[in-house]
Amino acid sequence: MNALTPEQIASITGGKLLGKNLPLELTRVSIDSRQILNPTQTLFVALKGAKADGAKFIPQLIEEGVQVFLVSESFQIQNKETCYIAVKDTRKALQSLAKYQRELFEKPVVSITGSNGKTIVKEWLGQILSQNYAVAKSPKSYNSQVGLPLSVFEIQPYHQVAILEVGVSKKGEMEALQAIAQPNLGVFTNIGTAHDEGFESREEKIKEKLQLFKDSALLVYNKDQKELSKIIEAAIENERLIAWSDEPGADYTRAIKFQDELTKIILIKSDLSTFTFYTRFSDQASLENLTHTIVSALSLGMLSDSIQKGINLLRQVDMRLTLKPGINDSLIIDDTYNNDLAGLRVSLDFMRQQRPKRRKILFLSEFQQQGQPEKIYPEVAELINSHSLDLVVAVGENIHPLQGLIQSEFKAFSSTQELSEWVGLENFSDDLILITGARAYHFEQIVNQLQQRIHGTTLEINLNALTHNFNFYKRRIKPETKVMVMVKAFAYGGGAVEIANHLQTLGADYLAVAFTDEGVMLRKQGIQLPIMVLNPVQESFELCKTYDLEPVVFSLEFFTSLGNWCKNNHTQLKVHLDLDTGMRRLGFEEGHLEALCNLIKTYPELIIQSLYTHLVGADEEIHRDYSQEQLDSFIRMKDQILPHLLQKPLLHALNSAGIVAFPDYQLDMVRLGIGLYGVEVTGKHDRELQAISTLKTTISQVKRIEPGETIGYSRKGRLENGGKIATLSIGYADGYDRRFSNGKGYVLIHGKKAPVIGNVCMDMVMVDVTDIEVKAGDEAIIYGSQISLKDLADRIGTIPYELLTNISSRVKRVYYLD
Repeated sequence: MNALTPEQIASITGGKLLGKNLPLELTRVSIDSRQILNPTQTLFVALKGAKADGAKFIPQLIEEGVQVFLVSESFQIQNKETCYIAVKDTRKALQSLAKYQRELFEKPVVSITGSNGKTIVKEWLGQILSQNYAVAKSPKSYNSQVGLPLSVFEIQPYHQVAILEVGVSKKGEMEALQAIAQPNLGVFTNIGTAHDEGFESREEKIKEKLQLFKDSALLVYNKDQKELSKIIEAAIENERLIAWSDEPGADYTRAIKFQDELTKIILIKSDLSTFTFYTRFSDQASLENLTHTIVSALSLGMLSDSIQKGINLLRQVDMRLTLKPGINDSLIIDDTYNNDLAGLRVSLDFMRQQRPKRRKILFLSEFQQQGQPEKIYPEVAELINSHSLDLVVAVGENIHPLQGLIQSEFKAFSSTQELSEWVGLENFSDDLILITGARAYHFEQIVNQLQQRIHGTTLEINLNALTHNFNFYKRRIKPETKVMVMVKAFAYGGGAVEIANHLQTLGADYLAVAFTDEGVMLRKQGIQLPIMVLNPVQESFELCKTYDLEPVVFSLEFFTSLGNWCKNNHTQLKVHLDLDTGMRRLGFEEGHLEALCNLIKTYPELIIQSLYTHLVGADEEIHRDYSQEQLDSFIRMKDQILPHLLQKPLLHALNSAGIVAFPDYQLDMVRLGIGLYGVEVTGKHDRELQAISTLKTTISQVKRIEPGETIGYSRKGRLENGGKIATLSIGYADGYDRRFSNGKGYVLIHGKKAPVIGNVCMDMVMVDVTDIEVKAGDEAIIYGSQISLKDLADRIGTIPYELLTNISSRVKRVYYLD
């Protein structure tokens, strides 16, 4: 958030200062004790929820360096050296603080509400606007009484537009959220049955949501949603409304043309101006969400060409609707945890688009939190009947009324357990199966029973562990020290785009990539952080300018070449100067400095963003004196350069090892690399970092080996006394080093070591499982929290960096929060 003192926060929230009034400027708000980045700059808001009371974590947070707490008036203060702001209601105080922060932002704010599609429209609009603007948007589905305030705190002064998702579940909630969001442009996606139980009628729910836009300059909506549009048009003046429809008479009339691979969306404005867009999406829900997105972007002044560029880059947002291969050539549509009539409509429409199968089958739980069942199930039946399903399998105590209303064959079960037992006996073959239900019914069990077992290799990335490691290093640097994170080499094998996105959320200040095309990829995926390019080439100068990338300049010749290019193209570029203090790889030496300073004067087009050097041995105590010499040399060199610069650049010398070994040389910024990924190369803090990635595969086959038989290429593998081997679905083409052959490497199966037998093959490897009970399909851990990367690297005479970066792109990356 924008910096505030405790006194200012107390004034904004109507609170009372207790304890010690500390002269601090707070720039962060946290409600989660596990996610404290800068303790001395953080206001911790002690919320009381259903599962935990935030006040219980205050003693722990004081030890971690947090000094200011927003607490309820009933909180018993124990540490008087800490600052407390006591309020009647911490949630309302958090909202007041968010309202204050929102009012500091004078640029456009877009707010989105509705029953379905809010998150998708938010994400898509954010991606499209990011083509031209710096965009702030709600993380995930942060749209509630607490989520919205947290979203507002994400808005920074440099943002040009903010997109806030807003949701309510009962009457009376929107007033507080409207005061926080205060949108300039509103989007009302649709209305469905979700949260009907919180309202007396559908009309009341619409009116509650509509309060969000009472002061909005403009509101985008779909005129074809008759109930919704009737209430909107009665409540809001026509000049503030932007309606789109598939029928003539709206501000935008839409026509859809389905082609072989692309769908054409034609929008005709009321003045007859026409806009044409192309997308790969073809289902009804995606096209509705995309139309909301396009009309919103047009309303914000974006040109159609820019919008189309954004559409071309759109990523499918997780709609909890996934197509998976099922048993016996069936197809599974996984829509688990969806329990809404509008969601069912979406999934049935998606089902209709799939290739024909022998039968169309729906697994459905009873509708929870949907209001009055007698009104819901006739609508459900009408929807089911319109899709000509062959079989409906229903679960729940109150879903039986559906039986008399549908034309399909009907089977009912009172519990998921009963259903699971029946599924085990039923013969499914060449069927198209949609599985959708409420969370309480755990329909993922049914998906697991029916989906085809897929053997393969997966690299799982734990974003919680990555956050933990980031915080580990943040706690070791001064609050004012910036952090540059290395995401070169596919983010050390973890996947640059996804990890860069997460780092952006965590508050990293800079990213660094090896080559220009890596930076271009990040920009195309919406990464907005400054990006330093370590190894630029002359051919990439134009790309650096186009995508706002900051190249490293390492020689007099390269400085001259880049300076001439900028001069000839009448432009400027931000650059970083690499000073060679002992790496002997790239960089300016002390003997180059006089010429370098002359070039700096000659080419003012090059804006010097930073001066830095590489430490070659900070991870080893034996090289400590040499590292100190490097640091001393860097200080001397920067002192010669600084007088020739118009502005002070950032200074940085410490890598992950250096942050631990030389804390007095943090300077303006540090560079976090291998440590972020869970490897503490100095060996001093191994237990404090967490492995962020787990490489795992499956057993393809188990074989019995007789004494004297050989295994694998060149007959290198032998079990002298016979035994069992398991063949795993991973090889050197996946990045599993061939040097692990013949017992050098091992994997874990059921927690037990299984040594490699014979030579590692291109796509497979064999391991000794003589003493382990295994079967085909069992999981094998290649590395992770239980297998040290350092140990594996030592076994084959390499370093953890190589093992991480060698993982092939054909290995599927899966990202999760636990």
